[in-house]
Amino acid sequence: VQLQASGGGLVQAGGSLRLSCAASGFTFDDYAIAWFRQAPGKEREKISCFSSSYGSTWYADSVKGRFTISSDNAKSTVYLQMNSLKVEDTAVYYCRARWFVCGSSWSEYPYWGQGTQVTVSS
Repeated sequence: VQLQASGGGLVQAGGSLRLSCAASGFTFDDYAIAWFRQAPGKEREKISCFSSSYGSTWYADSVKGRFTISSDNAKSTVYLQMNSLKVEDTAVYYCRARWFVCGSSWSEYPYWGQGTQVTVSS
């Protein structure tokens, strides 16, 4: 199982970025993919999850209304569209996977890829 996160970069506050998490090595339809982020000196935060098995999505309050998670099953890729970015969104973003349903914590996701840095400037 492999996950490849990409799409991070430097953007001004109010701007947008789209992160991608490309999955391989497992049946995409049987998995849930979550996005976490961690900023320096801060707790790791789960911000969104998509369950391909159930077609469900979840968002943390901190990103609700600004971020949208979606998937392209044909490409085995989950996207995180991030709009109206704020300086406090600056962090390393990680995608992780687990079976079927979204879990609540980092440790419940046994598969992960490297992070992608998102930096939002004021």
